[in-house]
Amino acid sequence: MTAAPLPDLILEPLVRAALLEDLGTYGDITTRTVIPATTRYTARLNAREAGIVSGLQVAALTFRLVDPALVVTAHKADGDEIRPGDLLMEIEGAAASILSGERVALNFAGRLSGIATMTAAFVAQTSGTETRVTCTRKTTPGLRLVEKQAVLHGSGFNHRFSLSDAILIKDNHIAAAGGIRPVLRAVKAQASHMIRCEIEVDRLDQLAEVLDEGGADVVLLDNMDTPTLRKAVALAAGRVVLEASGNMRLDRIAEVAATGVDYISSGALTHSAQTLDLGLDF
Repeated sequence: MTAAPLPDLILEPLVRAALLEDLGTYGDITTRTVIPATTRYTARLNAREAGIVSGLQVAALTFRLVDPALVVTAHKADGDEIRPGDLLMEIEGAAASILSGERVALNFAGRLSGIATMTAAFVAQTSGTETRVTCTRKTTPGLRLVEKQAVLHGSGFNHRFSLSDAILIKDNHIAAAGGIRPVLRAVKAQASHMIRCEIEVDRLDQLAEVLDEGGADVVLLDNMDTPTLRKAVALAAGRVVLEASGNMRLDRIAEVAATGVDYISSGALTHSAQTLDLGLDF
């Protein structure tokens, strides 16, 4: 999926924090000890596994922050399909600088490529339907921005980024507020016209109550089995956007998409993706 690169200015704090963590208080003492400062090299970032690549922008920024004199040449773009042996990026310049940025660059690119690859696998299961796959807020603390960008690279869609993006009324909110009607009436009375509202239900009678009361733009159908999801789609009849969530495994996505829900959300995209094997070769 084509996703516009994020401004480096936004990404820099994430990358700087990772570099500071890795370089410690005294920098890369191994490299400083054994690699002469005058040694120059061209390193190649290669794919060792098939998938969808993500994090190349972050990897390039990593090397530039370590040493602005490094010349980074991209041979693939975030969102591209890759195969084992594909050349993704070349980094030319001081060998010591390349080695000092290697692990952080690989950590980002491998992790984010794993998310993009898993997302693409989920999306493939929705083929022939209008259902979209979306992520959740179940992301690595501090890395939500780039992990959600990786979901886009895998042709998925983003849910809200933070608690301030939209109203999402969960079962705990409903319990604390005294029911579905009270929370929806509070939304209608207080929320700005620019804020969308989603509410979670886990039974069809709750969905009927939401539809009768109004005030919700999206209904999250939580942990419903497939026959119940079909009934929910029929009951809603296009009046609200429907999002199926809860235990959305890869082997279930096709049957859920076939029910006609608008979105399938899965925390697994970001919390359970396996790092894609990439390597920096000298």
